[in-house]
Amino acid sequence: MPNDIARLISALAQSTGQSSDFDLNPNVARPAGGVLRQAGVLVPVWLHEGQTRLILTKRSSHLKHHPGQIAFPGGKVEDSDGSPEAAALRESWEEIGLPPDRVEILGSLPAHETVTSYSMLPVLGLVRDAFTPTPEAGEVEEVFTVPLAHVLDRSRYGIESRIWQGRKRSYYAVPYGPYYIWGATARILRGLAERAAQ
Repeated sequence: MPNDIARLISALAQSTGQSSDFDLNPNVARPAGGVLRQAGVLVPVWLHEGQTRLILTKRSSHLKHHPGQIAFPGGKVEDSDGSPEAAALRESWEEIGLPPDRVEILGSLPAHETVTSYSMLPVLGLVRDAFTPTPEAGEVEEVFTVPLAHVLDRSRYGIESRIWQGRKRSYYAVPYGPYYIWGATARILRGLAERAAQ
């Protein structure tokens, strides 16, 4: 087993607390009396051509929500799924053409609460075999990979901010080449990096 995979498995046993879009924004109020909808995303780590890489997507620019943003494959839990893990695998097949039987589930990170009222479970999955990423044209503009070492290096992360709904909102960012990885995706990866450093 590669050292970085063993490091990930060890990281899953560590505790770093909860994860949410509100971590850096205590002044942003959660919706009163709202019920969080369940979602599952896959954090796919791919052993590919002698390297350990993370698979991410760039969302289509024409989408109504989060156009052009960098994201994990995944989405809301449908009645037919039965669990966030099943939703993450189904959506990964639909969005990037990753067959569920090529994914070994290693475990999950704490659910991430979003400002859009989702409780999103990040499912860490190991992709051992070759596959050809195929972006789903309606949702995904591009599928790309990032070296796992890049996102596990806490020095690569910065805290940035922008005005959102009339207020300053801060968020983590971990850019890689032309890809600006930020928001919930970067927060989840930052949590993974914190665990891996323990």
